[in-house]
Amino acid sequence: MKKLISWVAVCCLLVAGMADAVAACCLIPARITDEKAAAVTTDRQGTPITLPETIKRIIAFGPSNVEILVALGAGKKLVAADTYSAQVEGIPENLPLLDMLAPDAEQILALQPDVLLVSGMSQVGGEDPYKPVKDAGVCVIYIPTSNSIQGIKEDIRFIAAVLGTVWKGDEVVRGMEAEIAAVRAVGDTVTQKKSVYFEISAAPYLYSFGSGVFLHEMIELIGAVNVLADHNSWISVTDETLLAANPDVILTCVNYIDNPTEEIKARPSWDAMNAVKNDQVYSIDTDASNRPSQNIVKALWEMALAVYPELYGQAGLPKER
Repeated sequence: MKKLISWVAVCCLLVAGMADAVAACCLIPARITDEKAAAVTTDRQGTPITLPETIKRIIAFGPSNVEILVALGAGKKLVAADTYSAQVEGIPENLPLLDMLAPDAEQILALQPDVLLVSGMSQVGGEDPYKPVKDAGVCVIYIPTSNSIQGIKEDIRFIAAVLGTVWKGDEVVRGMEAEIAAVRAVGDTVTQKKSVYFEISAAPYLYSFGSGVFLHEMIELIGAVNVLADHNSWISVTDETLLAANPDVILTCVNYIDNPTEEIKARPSWDAMNAVKNDQVYSIDTDASNRPSQNIVKALWEMALAVYPELYGQAGLPKER
């Protein structure tokens, strides 16, 4: 039960961070193409920052930030990360893992970071829990949670610009775009689109999303329809809403209960849904689908293969990362 409550709390924090993302996306140029243009003077939420001349020691809070740093080849510069990033591939062994929701300034400063990358999840309520770290002279860089695929690409380019490796950021984004294009090429051929319900949190706290979320974009990319498309952003849903929507396929990224697909199929009255009647209930990787980083393409392929196995089975699998 404690794990469930923790999960719901994190979901709420994630949603709270979404509101800042739209504004943040407008602050970064559409494409940074050279080192001169990459001069960074504000963070992703528009706050003025002054980068140190060299960046050798990084603390990153927020699994998506950590995943992006690793993809950019900067994982070895990490001197600490947050507890949610413990399983990110490519982080140094025995890396200190800190509480990003209740940061300890003294603990952070003892690690002597040159920069601190912080998720928008940490700033819920309008207060800046990292002010003591800023006041001590550390460059604190806020990166609000992106709610679109374009926003994710700009996060990657922004962090690459901070590191002075713009070319690497472009390389990672091009890799994403190639895999997205491969999925879109098949999705665009679908004429009889299946309807999909994507579950973020299980009963009794059903949670999903409407439009304005990168996962919604991903459902459309594979050639399907989000049954909650008429809603906006991250939302709580009811049994009645979903029974009326009657999805063809149910996807879930829930990982805090045993056998989430079987739990869905065993819910009272859900056996009337097409997805349950036809055994079209599938699990999608939790981290790849929840974290706004380049790794969403892994979830994108999983979604495509789950909903349209006959179409995507021959399309090729994403490259190992």
